[in-house]
This record gives sequence, C-alpha cells and structure tokens, in this order.
Amino acid sequence: MWALLVLIGAASVSAHLQDLSFDGQKVFRVIPQDDEQVQILNSLASIMQVDFWQPDSVTLVRPKMQVDFRVEAAKSSVVEDLLKESGVEYQVLIDNLQAALDAQFDSNVRAAGHSYEKYNNWDTIAAWTADIAAQNPDLVSRSEIGKTYEGRPMYLLKMGKSGANKKAIFLDCGFHAREWISPAFCQWFVKEAVETYGKDTVMTTLLDNLDFYVLPVVNIDGYVYTWTNNRMWRKTRSKDANSHCYGTDPNRNFNAGWCTTGASKNPCSDTYCGSAPESEKETKALADFIREHLSTIKAYLTIHSYSQLLLFPYSYTYTLPSDYQELNSIASTASKKLASLYNTKYTYGPGAETIYPAAGGSDDWAYDQGIKYSFTFELRDTGRYGFLLPESQIKPTCEETLLAVKYIANYVLEHLY
Repeated sequence: MWALLVLIGAASVSAHLQDLSFDGQKVFRVIPQDDEQVQILNSLASIMQVDFWQPDSVTLVRPKMQVDFRVEAAKSSVVEDLLKESGVEYQVLIDNLQAALDAQFDSNVRAAGHSYEKYNNWDTIAAWTADIAAQNPDLVSRSEIGKTYEGRPMYLLKMGKSGANKKAIFLDCGFHAREWISPAFCQWFVKEAVETYGKDTVMTTLLDNLDFYVLPVVNIDGYVYTWTNNRMWRKTRSKDANSHCYGTDPNRNFNAGWCTTGASKNPCSDTYCGSAPESEKETKALADFIREHLSTIKAYLTIHSYSQLLLFPYSYTYTLPSDYQELNSIASTASKKLASLYNTKYTYGPGAETIYPAAGGSDDWAYDQGIKYSFTFELRDTGRYGFLLPESQIKPTCEETLLAVKYIANYVLEHLY
C-alpha cells in the first residue's frame, strides 16, 4: 500500500484541483471503520490534493463517520486501488464531476435575467436586490453594509412593514461560495415574503411585527469565482500576505473559540481561519452590522449546504448552550415542519456533537453575542449531488426550508426577550 502512496505522491507535486474542467474527477464516499482506516485517509490527503466535501477537513475524520471527498481524474483509479488494497469500503458518489456540473442546469426555466428556479450569478442577484426593493417600497429596502475584499458592495435587504420598536431576525446565505442552493433560498424567502404578504396569515403577521434582515450572499467574491474560474471554490478571495494561497473560510473567521478546533492555521487549507478573527472584510461587515443592531436582533439564521441538518450552538465546544432544551425543541419541531412537505429528513442538534467540532462559526458567535435563537441550516441533499444540486430541486428545497424558517420566526415572535 505504501508503495502506492509514494507513487501517487511523486505524481502529484504539481497537481492542482484548480483546473477549469472537472472531466473525469470523482467524488468518493467512505466510512472508515477504525483508526487505521482513518490514518489511510490522512496519508492520502498528505501526499495529494483531496477536496473534502464532508467533513470539510481530513483532520475532522473519525471512525464510523461518512466521508465524501473529491479527487482529480488522473488520481482516481489509484485512489480506488488504494482503498481496495487497504480494505476500506467505498462508493463512487459522482463518477464524472463535469457531467454533474453540467446537469445542475436541468431546469426548464431559462428566462433571461433573474429566476427564482435557477441559479443566478452575482450581477443578476445584485440587480434583483435593487428591483425587489424598488417594486415593494412599503415592504423592502436595500442598504450597503460594506464592501468585499475585491470591492463589491454587500447588499442587505430589510423586510417588514414600518413600525416602532420592532424586533428583527437576521438571515444570511452564501457563506461558502460553492453552496449555490444557499443564495437561492435567500432569494426565495424574499419572493415569498412580498408575494404572500396580505394573503398568508403567518407571513403577514411576521412582517407586521418583525423586521427581517436578509443578506443574499455573504461571500460574494468567492461566489463570483465559482461562476468564472472554479465551481468548487469555498473560501473568500483575500490574499494572504505570507502565502501564495488565496482565501479564508468565512465561517471559521468569527471570534467564537477562533481557530481552536476544526479550523486550520494553514492559508492553503479550505478551513483556514484567517490571520485574526474578522480579518475578512465580509465577516467584519456582517459582525459590525449585528453588533450595531444587537438590541433588536433576536434570531440569527444562516443557510449552508449540504447534508440536511438543522444545527444550533455550540460547534466550538461540546459544552451545551444554556438554552439547550429550548433550542433543541425548536429544531425538533422545525425539522418536522420541513419534512411535512416532501418527507425530507433532517438531523438536528448542537453542531459539535451532531456533526463535528468547528470553531469560529457565525452561529456560535451570534449566540455568544446574546442572540438566543441561533440556527444553521444545511440544505439538501445528503451527497448524491452534494454541492451540485440540480436546479429542478431549487423549488422543493426552498419550499420545505421556508416552512421551517417560518416556524422558527413565528416562535421567536411569540417568545421575544
């Protein structure tokens, strides 16, 4: 086996996963049975570039954990041989990544311009934020809360009927660039709010009594990069002064157990925590806005993908939050509401024990700021498509997620503190 590993290592010195074509690249799923098999995955990752989809770093891999990872075309047969030889059971989730990429765009909706049932690039989303505010002036307003590393404006939509002393819920999408279904949900949520206000009693009550701050894409530079250069990019696009590598994981960049666990100090890692908490302009803008509105923001909801999870604090420690019982109960009911439409099963619980420990996340940070109702959604699916969820699943994914979000929002309204 080690001869095989050495062979791969020698061949991959110059290899990069940055090439534009993903032709022949494969996504594998393994469930290592013991520490020895975990070590085999560690060895593999140490001598070639492996893109871990779930968990998001090899350091988080434990026995009996489901592990999804991507390897480049030239290495996939060697990886298969290695897994076979080591007795590690595996399945190929995606046989040809390029084909899966192309198949994302399976929706029949091919309108020019913005569509709620297809993936929209950043320019289209930016124009949409202006349009939706202009078309619904009594319900939606747009502001700019900062600029990204590459200078793009970060647009925030505020939704709700104007009223005095209103409490608010903060909702954001697009932390990780390749998780395209996430921004699709933020757009869908805004659409549903403006279209059903005055018709749907729950939505009408919510918008009459609460404000919603919606940040459609947090990591705009990274999102643009997934459209133009590398569909699999995850991080921001900031340049690290001491490294040739780009980007920080924005969801490891908050001051919540920063860089202690499940995050990397290596600028080339996908889970790089940044040079300091809030080193990224994007995370700083978001954190500054929330700090300025701490007296009114009572819930924080952040949307990611994939794996069908509803998580709450903590991720940076196994210690349960003081509001554990209440948060767990909300997550339980919200998961049932979500499943009621298409029977999509979600797992819920505190981040660290439900999936794996990861420090520096926005949900833990928001909770530690005093925002009690803090939740992370990991949307569809469980790995068949992973980050490449077809457009035909945007509508059902958003419809079911909306049920959970409305439930949480209504609970917050009835339990203001």
